Amino acid sequence: QVQLAESGGGLVQPGGSLLLSCVGSGRNFDVLQMNWYRQALGKQREWVARINNGYRTNYTDSVKGRFTTFRDNSKNTVYLRMNNLNPEDTAVYYCHTKIGNWDYWGQGTQVTVSS
Repeated sequence: QVQLAESGGGLVQPGGSLLLSCVGSGRNFDVLQMNWYRQALGKQREWVARINNGYRTNYTDSVKGRFTTFRDNSKNTVYLRMNNLNPEDTAVYYCHTKIGNWDYWGQGTQVTVSS
């Protein structure tokens, strides 16, 4: 079992940057594949990025070249660096992992991109 907690969201102007963090509880965090999702108001939750236990990363096309996910296993933390933000990035951002048949989600952190 694992508990996840995101932080780092906020209001940022177009073109700005934010760094989201997701801290996981429990042992064996380093073996977990971690995902980032987001959900905009009135829209379905969409996958954004993932990092596996070998530090390999993947991104959805709309964020490639702008977002970077990385992890610090000594801190049980995964990060999402978001650069060149635009209003379409406004959403609640969640971190996620799956252990067996169980999905684990954080509570989410709001990111608002607006001038």
